Amino acid sequence: MNIKASILLFATLVTGSGVYAQTPLRPDAPAHIPTHAPSGDVLPEQETTPAEEVTAEPYAWKILPPLGLREPSTIDTLYVNYAQRFVPSLVTDAYGTTGNFGAPGRTLLYFEREPMSDFFFTDALRYWKPSLAGMKFYNTRIPMTLLSYNNAGGKENAQDRLHGIFSGNVDAHGQVGAMIDYLYSKGCYDYQATKHLNWGFSGSYIGDRYEFQGFFNHWNMLNMENGGITDDLYITDPAQLQGGQASIQPKAIPTNLTGAFNRVSGAQLYLNNTYNVGFWEEEEVDDTTTVRTYVPVTRFVWTLDYQKGRHTFRDTQASDTEFWKNTYLYPDESNDRTNYWSLSNTLGVQLIEEFNKFAKFGLSAFVTHQIRNYKQTTDTIDRVVPLPDGLSPYPVGKVPGSHSENLLWVGGQLTKQRGSILTYDATARFGLIGPVVGDLEIDGRVNTRFPLFGDSVSITGYGRFRNVAAPYLMNHYVSNHFIWDNDFGKTRSLRLGGILNIPHTRTYINAGVENVQNLIYFGPDCLPVQAGGSVQVVSASLHQDFKFGPLVWQNRVTLQTSSDETVIPLPKLAVYSNLSLNFKVAGVLHVQLGVDCDYYTKYKSIDYQPATMTFYNQRTIDVGGYPLMNAFANMKLSKVRFYVMMSHVNQGMMGDNYFSLPHYPINPRRFQMGLSVDFPN
Repeated sequence: MNIKASILLFATLVTGSGVYAQTPLRPDAPAHIPTHAPSGDVLPEQETTPAEEVTAEPYAWKILPPLGLREPSTIDTLYVNYAQRFVPSLVTDAYGTTGNFGAPGRTLLYFEREPMSDFFFTDALRYWKPSLAGMKFYNTRIPMTLLSYNNAGGKENAQDRLHGIFSGNVDAHGQVGAMIDYLYSKGCYDYQATKHLNWGFSGSYIGDRYEFQGFFNHWNMLNMENGGITDDLYITDPAQLQGGQASIQPKAIPTNLTGAFNRVSGAQLYLNNTYNVGFWEEEEVDDTTTVRTYVPVTRFVWTLDYQKGRHTFRDTQASDTEFWKNTYLYPDESNDRTNYWSLSNTLGVQLIEEFNKFAKFGLSAFVTHQIRNYKQTTDTIDRVVPLPDGLSPYPVGKVPGSHSENLLWVGGQLTKQRGSILTYDATARFGLIGPVVGDLEIDGRVNTRFPLFGDSVSITGYGRFRNVAAPYLMNHYVSNHFIWDNDFGKTRSLRLGGILNIPHTRTYINAGVENVQNLIYFGPDCLPVQAGGSVQVVSASLHQDFKFGPLVWQNRVTLQTSSDETVIPLPKLAVYSNLSLNFKVAGVLHVQLGVDCDYYTKYKSIDYQPATMTFYNQRTIDVGGYPLMNAFANMKLSKVRFYVMMSHVNQGMMGDNYFSLPHYPINPRRFQMGLSVDFPN
């Protein structure tokens, strides 16, 4: 696919307006208390034109399950730190990745990790796959198109990404949208290319009685797997391997795998429907005008959520078999296939806060039914006769090729989202049928605000309790190189924490503790195991920014510790610091010139297993202790933001041990550039 042609095609199909503002969700829509730092989607000053004077303000929101509450969000036209989005190792402040843009990775900050999903292959690509958590809806009144393109490297190691978002209103209540995300990166090292094509459609209708929010997203993500480089000395001391020759081209470094790749594809259809029951309220504006407003009292909710996924692992090189400890199904190649689909229906009723005599707060009850289906690679070998050469004995009993589950939960939600002093929400659900019998999940948050230094300071407390069954694929799985048949018990965890946000001093603090029992993780043999005892993780993060005229210094520091590093290995300190000059040229060109640094301390790193796309614990190799620095210039002119960057600018200046995972080096120094255009109407 030609990137330039794609840009022209998408721009032709969905050209719209670039008039946006950072506005909250409209006042009559429910809000939600976030428990994370602001995303940084800071929007530019709103330019006033005659057309805008008669156009209502645009707004954006996200959906919160299980009943489709709307959380205020922003419309992304940020130019500050725009370039950092395209550096693979900067997905989070401490991130373990196989190296390439769009490749598998995992955050090393424990409190940022999400629970293991039912189809665990997508977890390694969580930051690249469309999801409900990242889905945004817009009401922009007039058409909006955001189109961006990123490029790095040359012919042999090119990195390209085209991303487009469109939203347009049918009327004041209805909206339709579209999304496309095409990523193609050859990688700086051999046999690590990535190619992703994600697309989707969305729509919403927010009326007096009926409300709808829905989307369909599809993803197809292809990742070549090189298994890491064969010897770390090619990075740390190439002269030792090359008879005194001190330099080597990254593409010339040999890798463990040469013919392997993973493909993860799937889709999600999400439909949230709400019918409001209430009354009409009349207000006399003057002697001749009366305004009627519909006031909802009770909501009835139906949500349908259909998801499907397919994972394929292929390895066509017979020479790669030396990389694997066991081979069970095919001696000369691998062709593993795992399919999954689930269908969930949630029915709920909500008493809206302040408008119901039975509850001055929001009170909801819901029931969720789900069907899950799994299909796995079929073992066709007759295990009675002697095994063919190159095959390992079957390690467990026969694993079924297909399996279905019926599950049922009941739950409730308590919310208070109106008021400036105290807001809170709590959601709980309990498993009644299927493997989730006895499961209990509780989430709660409480937030208060008070004035300080002429600004509003907020304090948020949060808690989470989980007692949940192991995903089916953690108990039963079959593939060419890994087979297991487990009977894991439920995992219990309790997390408590608090957040202090002081906008006046640009200070954000998040501290918490979690105790987890019977945690399922991947051990040194790359097989899932369940810890028999409890592990405690304590974490504290500080975000502190300083501004001295045009000089801005942004800092994020995280301290974390695990009581059992063999179960949850973590770097104890992670630091991200960004020093930049922010100014305007001729009053129209916004410029940010700076350098940033990302660093985390050495620890016994997690490692990556390509055949299952999982991260496992190992206790022999340290990773970390290396600062990654980037020099950049981010700019914005009218509706166009663009950047130039020299990533990993400090290569060769502060040592050469620049690995993200064992045997997986980060990208060498390279030039990058990109732009994003808000197309006018």
